[in-house]
Amino acid sequence: MAGHSKWANIQHRKGRQDEKRGRIWTRIIREIIVAARQGGGDLNANPRLRLAVDKAKAANMPADNIKRNIDKATGNLDGVTYEEIRYEGYGIGGAAIIVDTMTDNRVRTVAEVRHAFNKYGGNMGTEGSVAFQFKHVGQLIFAPGTNEDQVMEVALEAGAEDVIADDEGAIEVLTAPGDFEAVKNALEAAGLTPEVAEVTMRAENTIALEGEDAERMQKLLDVLEDLDDVQNVYHNAEL
Repeated sequence: MAGHSKWANIQHRKGRQDEKRGRIWTRIIREIIVAARQGGGDLNANPRLRLAVDKAKAANMPADNIKRNIDKATGNLDGVTYEEIRYEGYGIGGAAIIVDTMTDNRVRTVAEVRHAFNKYGGNMGTEGSVAFQFKHVGQLIFAPGTNEDQVMEVALEAGAEDVIADDEGAIEVLTAPGDFEAVKNALEAAGLTPEVAEVTMRAENTIALEGEDAERMQKLLDVLEDLDDVQNVYHNAEL
C-alpha cells in the first residue's frame, strides 16, 4: 500500500527527542516501575516490562538502575506509586492531541496539562474526544532504501497487519500490539533494523500545518512534552 510521506516527520521528531535525551531516563524508569508493578518482575512473562527494559538498554541505562527499579516496583524496595492517566485535546487548526502521563499527584498533573493547552492555543477535551482518531498499534519504520519486498515478506510471515511505503521510500510496518515483539524479532533476525520501533497511538488521518500554525503547534507539543509527568504525546499534525 502507498502512504503519504512520514519520513520528514519522523526525522524531525527523533531530532527533538535527542535534544531532550536527559529526560528520557526518567520516563523509562516510570514505565519500568508501572510495567513491573502491573505484570510482575519476570521479563519472560511480562511483555510490557521487556519492552521498557529494551528502551532502557537502548538509552544506555546501567543494568543496576534497571534492576533497582524493577525491585522497587515489585515490593523489594520502597518506592513511589504512579498511576497512568490519559488526557485528550485539540491543538492548532483542530489537530488532535493525546497526552499520556504517569503521576503520583493527579491534581498537579491535570492542572499543568490544562494550563499548557490553554496558554499555547489549544483546548483540553473530555475523555474520548479525540482518541477515536487514533489506533493502538505496533509500528516499525525503515529508512528509504530498505528492501521493501524483503520487509513485506518477513513482516507478513511474522504476523504483521500491514506494510506501507511512503512517498519518500520509507517503509512502515504495522502490527497488533500483542504481535509487535514477534514481528520486530523476525525482522531483526533477517538483518532488517528499524529506525523507529514502538507500540504507539497512530493517527488514522493527518492534518497538514504550515508556517506560523506549524510553529505554534510545535510550541504546544514541546511544552506538553516537557511537563515532568508526561510520558508520551501523540498527535495527528503533519508539521
